[in-house]
Amino acid sequence: MHSDIIRLKHLYYLLLLALISSCKVGEPIQLPAARPMPATFAGIQDTTSAGDLQWREFFADPYLAGLIDTALQNNPDVLGAVQQVEIARANFLYSKGILLPQLEGVASAGVRKYGDYTMDGVGNYDTNFSTNIEEKQQIPNPVPDYFLGVRSSWEIDLWGKLRSARKAAYNRFLASEKGRQLVVTSLVADVAYVYYELLALHNELDILNKNIELQKHAVEISKIQKEGGRTTELGVQQFTAQLLNTQSRKAAIQQEIITLENQLNQLLGRYPQSVALDKSLLEQQLPAQLKAGIPSGMLHRRPDIRQAELLLAASKADVDAARKAFLPSLSISPYLGLNAFDASLLFATPASIAYGLLGGVTAPILNRTKLKAQLRRSDAEKMQAFYAYQKAVQTGFKEVVTNMQGIENYRKVADLKAQEVAVLQNAVTTSNDLYRAGYASYLEIITAQRGVLEAELSLTNSKKLMFQSMVNLYRALGGGWQ
Repeated sequence: MHSDIIRLKHLYYLLLLALISSCKVGEPIQLPAARPMPATFAGIQDTTSAGDLQWREFFADPYLAGLIDTALQNNPDVLGAVQQVEIARANFLYSKGILLPQLEGVASAGVRKYGDYTMDGVGNYDTNFSTNIEEKQQIPNPVPDYFLGVRSSWEIDLWGKLRSARKAAYNRFLASEKGRQLVVTSLVADVAYVYYELLALHNELDILNKNIELQKHAVEISKIQKEGGRTTELGVQQFTAQLLNTQSRKAAIQQEIITLENQLNQLLGRYPQSVALDKSLLEQQLPAQLKAGIPSGMLHRRPDIRQAELLLAASKADVDAARKAFLPSLSISPYLGLNAFDASLLFATPASIAYGLLGGVTAPILNRTKLKAQLRRSDAEKMQAFYAYQKAVQTGFKEVVTNMQGIENYRKVADLKAQEVAVLQNAVTTSNDLYRAGYASYLEIITAQRGVLEAELSLTNSKKLMFQSMVNLYRALGGGWQ
């Protein structure tokens, strides 16, 4: 007997030692130092930023504002992003619930037949012969079991494992909201980007229509001069070929307009239809405030950077929860209700009242490989989230600097192209006069007309790129989602 007690003590100590050793957790992986970000964009110190402006203030064109407003109300991606936020909100509410005791109402009925050669079977049989019990207390065989009451289970968060899981879910909920803001920012920018592209195409169409009329006139003049013997059929063919080339370019532009209108309508969440435009691209004006501000402002405003930051915080909380999963957990499971083996006696209170309480500490011993794998994965996801955050910051900084300089450079290009167009228009007038007087050939007229056409189209393209750089800058600064 004494030796049995000693063996039990040894077994108890071994189990205790295994329990303690199972609680050992390795040190968490430390994140590398983040690369410092410059204090200014391209050395420009601005205190204000265009990203702080509401999109209605930034985009003054009323037609564009109407299109953006329609897109924000009907775009499927925006509506889907709202539901993604609701999914994350539900996950957070679930994580909050696991911290609280679980209480459930129970109404159950069952039956069990004990073997005649079991402790319960022999005990129940012997009990029925006892003089200490009444007839209604005799145990039937098989034994029914009726229960009506409440049961609860509660894992007490000793080490903060569940709180870390709740923190991770909360940060993911906030990240989903930033994801919705990112969708809004992208949508506002995409609508504006396509709008200016569409304005440019309509402007190109006007230029081609104007040149087609001029070239038709040139064809007619060449035919008259051929009849008068001042030119040849070759000249008529050259003018006609130039006209046909311009007309084919017009047809291609018309198809591009249809394609772009359909793309814009899809962003607006509607089926293909014509899109109303305001004024010519050349009459559009840049916003008065096109400053970038300071990089730290971009970090707090840009949704993709804030989303990456929150996902990094969530991954850190995941690692903390995975580490604390190695520690013992304390669970309590009480119950209270009415219990009887005879349904007619279930409400015979207080005799049928039953209650109990079970509490215990559990710690992983044989399933540590699973927990180690979870910790390793959480550490890797934390590193992945860190690099994603660094990439988002660097991408944002690059986009701001690129588009700031793009606006200024395309503005210079447009100014020079406008001067080139004026010079070439004068050259066309001069060549026509010389051609009528017999001092210039038809090739010189064709060259002059072709030059002014290409210059006008290039001017339109430069203006378009300038406004699209403006849109990209607004997106890069994190504007548009407010």
